Amino acid sequence: MKRSSIAEILAILLAFSSLVSAANNPVYDIANILSGTFQGSTPGNELRLDFRPVTTDSQHPYDLFLEVTGKYLGQNVRRQGLLRLETQGRGVYVGYVPKFDATVTALSPDATRFTESESNAACGFTLRALGDGFAGETTPSACAFALRGGTGKWSIELEPGSIRLRNVESGETMRFRRQGK
Repeated sequence: MKRSSIAEILAILLAFSSLVSAANNPVYDIANILSGTFQGSTPGNELRLDFRPVTTDSQHPYDLFLEVTGKYLGQNVRRQGLLRLETQGRGVYVGYVPKFDATVTALSPDATRFTESESNAACGFTLRALGDGFAGETTPSACAFALRGGTGKWSIELEPGSIRLRNVESGETMRFRRQGK
């Protein structure tokens, strides 16, 4: 067997082993579900969610930069921030750190640098596997400052191709459908 054939076989085996380890990694699964663009699909929800991979450090290969733009119930909305996904027991902790500077994007050098007020506004919740996706809930008012108005307890459901957010108390529901990767 030629050396190049051995090298090719090793490369294929390494690629396969990384796919297998990613397949057993709920952090990877959530990042994969979220990566891309989602469009609001419920009445009054004209929001667009863009989740883009962003490099922070080698310990967090699945961090995503989130940009929310559009209108919700007639009001203009523009929010952005970093989603940090980390294994936590049998679930995945989703931390959100807002960027209050509206000019920052996933490609900005400051996308992963935060001011003191941004760091203090950070919040998070845990998602657990459910069916084909993941589900979890925020704690009441935990993300009120980070999300500027998202008060109360919210349930989150992620499935391939869709996101559902529901205010547990009021029943207000926002659905999003994938538009592209």
